[in-house]
Amino acid sequence: MDIIISNASGVPIYEQIEEQIKGLIMTGDLKAGDALPSMRFLAKELKISVITTKRAYEELERDGYIESVVGKGSFVKGVSSDLMKESMRFAIEEYMEKAVDKALLGKVSLEEMKEMLDIIYEEKQKG
Repeated sequence: MDIIISNASGVPIYEQIEEQIKGLIMTGDLKAGDALPSMRFLAKELKISVITTKRAYEELERDGYIESVVGKGSFVKGVSSDLMKESMRFAIEEYMEKAVDKALLGKVSLEEMKEMLDIIYEEKQKG
């Protein structure tokens, strides 16, 4: 499992780990029952604190993506596609709210926002 962290992104490291693992689950790279690396092993691999990996795993467990079994480790839960989709919608709404706040602050119109979104979406779809 390849997790890449960036100190320059402004996103807390535990969130970077959490989002990347969620992404691997949603794309099917990690399937129900797959074991995750131990918190200690992942921390050592990423050269970060165990506390950081622990927080990421706790968030994933709280959100229903993984389950931890004492003495055995953490495993991917069978997550329904509806739950995953709803989780993604919620995250998108949060980002959109921040974008709208910035747009209002900068006096960017709704039409300009829609145009920007269309362009970004099309570019990302092309790869």
